[in-house]
Amino acid sequence: MAQANEGETYLSSVKNALRILNSFTMDEPEKKISEISTSLGLNKSTVSRTMATLASEGFVFKDPEKKTYRLGFSILTLSGVINSNMDIYRESQPILHKLVETIGETAHISVFDNLEVIYIQKVECNHPVRYLTHVGKRNPPYCTSSGKVFMAFASDAVVNTIIENGLEKFTKHTITNPDELRAHLKEIRENGFAYSFEEFSEGVVTIAAPIYDYTGKVIASLSIVGPKQRINQHKIPVIAKKIIAASQEISRNMGYSH
Repeated sequence: MAQANEGETYLSSVKNALRILNSFTMDEPEKKISEISTSLGLNKSTVSRTMATLASEGFVFKDPEKKTYRLGFSILTLSGVINSNMDIYRESQPILHKLVETIGETAHISVFDNLEVIYIQKVECNHPVRYLTHVGKRNPPYCTSSGKVFMAFASDAVVNTIIENGLEKFTKHTITNPDELRAHLKEIRENGFAYSFEEFSEGVVTIAAPIYDYTGKVIASLSIVGPKQRINQHKIPVIAKKIIAASQEISRNMGYSH
């Protein structure tokens, strides 16, 4: 019972913090404790404690002279992450459409989040056979082409964590041996692309290449997905060259100059 009460208190505190952050607007960029308390119907002591926590994490800033609060730079950092992804969306959209027209398969832009691959963009092909992928869908990294791209250019610590979390066998082709996976990631770094041949879903093949930002960091991956009937082992290198060319074009648009 005590643990349940602690959980409820924690969730209530998180909700209060989010309500307070959302109360700041362009018309009201600065607020006092009493104003927040009145507008949200919260106790002043609750607001004061919450604001102190938010200030310690940089989400709000307190003006010592006026005794008012305004949003802090941590909010700006988060918005920068979103803006970066939106830049990818804008810069990659026409290239994705062109790639889909050229290859004839569905294309995705993915990012790495919390040790998972998450799709942030998708352009469908015109073939009647389509796959249940969607923007916002999360997949494991070690058995998907996009995920293996991120792992290939990630730190050893990240790779070790993913391996330690367990390599579930989704199909008979899934790589579950850590040493084999590490050797495979080395090949990906050398070749500049990754592929998954029925490693996550039976009959499904994906090929991916990294997208770099202006600092040379891999920030996303460009991938295509299709059935093994249309993408056999012999076609993978040919298709990969086209995906690499498209990912390099997006990278240049993102400021990468290598």
